[in-house]
This record gives sequence, structure tokens and C-alpha cells, in this order.
Amino acid sequence: MEYKALNTIPYYSDCAPLVNGLGYELVELKVTPQRGSVHIVAVIAAKDPQYDIGVNDCSKVHHVLLPRLEALLGTDNTYMELTSPGMERNIRNAAEFAIFKGRQVRVWDKTISDWVGGKIIGSDEHSVTLETEQEDSKKTSQKSVLFEDIAKAKFIHL
Repeated sequence: MEYKALNTIPYYSDCAPLVNGLGYELVELKVTPQRGSVHIVAVIAAKDPQYDIGVNDCSKVHHVLLPRLEALLGTDNTYMELTSPGMERNIRNAAEFAIFKGRQVRVWDKTISDWVGGKIIGSDEHSVTLETEQEDSKKTSQKSVLFEDIAKAKFIHL
């Protein structure tokens, strides 16, 4: 899995503080010119991993984020789609692990050819650390997985 720093995504650094100010995290931002207009796709998440994003949350962020992007792009000929990560999100960029700290995920670890599941307790530019629970007991342990060893990752929705 590739790690791409979020601040290297075009317009992310301009938009993330606005979203954070509203109490959310900007997970993904794609700005794509299409036939004379601009198509924008944004994904937001709650700062609290126990809170699910609803329509009102998306609406609140949309009303603040769209005018900002239109000013940055110099056009109002835009279409913006703003969503939550969803219950079954596939993590596409390893930098997202930091945003989803506290959430349950599973990663396909290529070194053992199997899924490793657990709660994200930390991540950096090279790896993610999960708190895993032993199946035969209630004991927990920590497991770090290098991003280069992750084939795919997704949420575990309980």
C-alpha cells in the first residue's frame, strides 16, 4: 500500500482546516476537470471514531467547502459530491490510517497471506499499529504492519 502525504494532494491543505474547524476530518479530496466544468469528490469522517457521519454533517461541510474550492479554482461551474467513508470503506492511501485512529480495520498482510484485524492505535509514514485481541482469551496485543506489506485494508463494521 502506498503512503501519500495528505498535504501533497491538490487543494487539500487549503480545505482541511475548514473541515477541521467544523469538527470533521477531510479523508479524501479529488478535483477533476471534465468538459468545461470541475468535478469534486470529497470524503469526510468524524473526529470521534464512535460517531457516524449523516446527511446533515455532509450538508454542513458542503456549504463551507464548495465556495472555498470555487474561489481557489476560479470558477463556479462545479459539481461536488461529498460523502462519509461508509461502513465498508477500502483504505486507499496509507495516510488515512492516522485519520481513522480508534477504528476497527483489517489488513491483508502479504507476509503471512492472511487478514490481520484490530483497532488502529497508531501509524506513521511506514507502518500502522493495531491492537489485536487473542481469539482464545480476552488478552490484547499490538501488531505493527509495514505499508509495503499491506495488499489491501478495509473497515470492520461491528
